[in-house]
Amino acid sequence: MNNTFITRYRKALITFMSASFLLLQTVSLMGQQAVDAVKTTPIGTAKVWGKVEGISIIGLVQGPGAAVAPLQVACVFEYTEGDIFNSPALPAALNGMVHLDQALKGQITELRKSGKFEGHYLETLLITPPKGALKAPRLLLIGLGDRRQFNADMMINVGAVALREASHLGVTSFAFASDIKDAGIDSPTALVAGNVTKGIINACRTQRYLQQHHLAPAKPVIKATLLAGPAFFEIAGEGIQAAIASFHHSTPTHE
Repeated sequence: MNNTFITRYRKALITFMSASFLLLQTVSLMGQQAVDAVKTTPIGTAKVWGKVEGISIIGLVQGPGAAVAPLQVACVFEYTEGDIFNSPALPAALNGMVHLDQALKGQITELRKSGKFEGHYLETLLITPPKGALKAPRLLLIGLGDRRQFNADMMINVGAVALREASHLGVTSFAFASDIKDAGIDSPTALVAGNVTKGIINACRTQRYLQQHHLAPAKPVIKATLLAGPAFFEIAGEGIQAAIASFHHSTPTHE
C-alpha cells in the first residue's frame, strides 16, 4: 500500500467523520427544537385572559375532576365503545374525561353506554357527585353529537348553553372543559377555545338584557374558567384573547 493511497484514505476518513459529526449535531438540534416547540405549562397555572360584558374569562391548567368551581361543565360525544380509553383518545394519564369517569366510579361511561345520556348535540345532564368525588359540587355534561360531524363552529352554541345553564343554577362562576382532544379528535385548539368564549359572552349579553328588563334573576355569572392541558394552555389563550378582542372592537361592553 503506497503512501499516496494511505494519505487519500485518511483524508476520506476524516471527511466522513466530520460529516457524521455535523449530521449528529443537526439531528440533535432538530430534536431539541421539536421539544422546545411543544411548550408545556405547569398544572395549576391560572391566568385572566380578559373581561367583557361583566364576565372574566380565565384559563386554568387543570383537569375537570380537580378544578375548584361551583359548577363543572364537561363535553362528551355520542358513545362509541371504549371511545375515551382507546387510541386515538389521549393516554389515561393526560385524559381529563377518564379521570372524571374514574372519580365517579365509571358512571359517566355507564350513563353513555346504556343510552341514559346519549350525548346528542347540546343535550345536557346535571349530576350531583358524591361528596368529595370532585372538587365541584355539580357536574353538567353537554353533548357534542356524532364525532364524525364535529366542527369548531359548534362550540359557540356549546359555550352559550354552559353560560345559560350556569345562570339557571344560580352560580356566579363555572369551569368548562371541552374534552375534545381527550376523545381523540384533532381539533384546532385556539379556534375551539375562542368559539367557546364567544358563546359564553353572547349568552352573557342576553342574560344581562333579561336582568335589566327584570326577566331573569339579578345574580349574574361573573367568571368562566376554561380548562386546558399543559401542552394547550398558551394556544388556547390566544384564541380566547382574540375572541374577547372581537367583542371589544365591535360593540360597547357593560362592565
